[in-house]
Amino acid sequence: MDVNTQELISRLKFDKDGLIPAVVQHAATRRVLMVAYLNREAVELSLRHGETHFWSRSRQTLWHKGESSGNRQEIVRVELDCDSDTLLMFVNPRGPACHTGAPSCFFTELVSGRDAPSVVPEDTPGRPSYFSTLERLVEVIKSRKAEMPEGSYTSYLFSKGIDKILKKIGEESAETIIAAKNHSRAELTRESADLLYHLLVLFVNEDLEIEEVFKELEKRALQRSGP
Repeated sequence: MDVNTQELISRLKFDKDGLIPAVVQHAATRRVLMVAYLNREAVELSLRHGETHFWSRSRQTLWHKGESSGNRQEIVRVELDCDSDTLLMFVNPRGPACHTGAPSCFFTELVSGRDAPSVVPEDTPGRPSYFSTLERLVEVIKSRKAEMPEGSYTSYLFSKGIDKILKKIGEESAETIIAAKNHSRAELTRESADLLYHLLVLFVNEDLEIEEVFKELEKRALQRSGP
């Protein structure tokens, strides 16, 4: 463990049980994914390996998030609150954060004030967020690549390789352009969905996580919104 890690841990105020809470937030979307607890060893392991490790209060044991499920969380940044007793961990998730399969553990609305913004709650049954839809689609595409089931169009694309995938992206791009020139909203919607799907297949084929694309978009947005 390096000196910086030692200095950081020395600043933390653990509670009487030797634990400190952490709010885990998606680095790209800023959505809160979960709240968990860490003891000193979990903090050390998280900082050393760059992936979240926690302390299970129910099982009284250390656990590496995603060790069994594969839904790991790559740590991008860690912040400490003003009282030094709570961590904020920005992560790139490699799958759902919640054991239910939901991207976030927070999806049950309890109270909504009269003046609250009219926002569709993410992951409400029947009303999924658009980002969650993308995440689920990417997971399906990844499973097709891993399992290669017969009769799957996605598996067919992977079996044919990069040239076939790129050819389909070219075709769908052309069809999207034609749809726009025809001023057909329905046609443009369908062709855009086809194009996005084939782009996601390309990302999975090239091991490019969609979070990396969102991070690039976020960086550009911040650059253009600055002074």
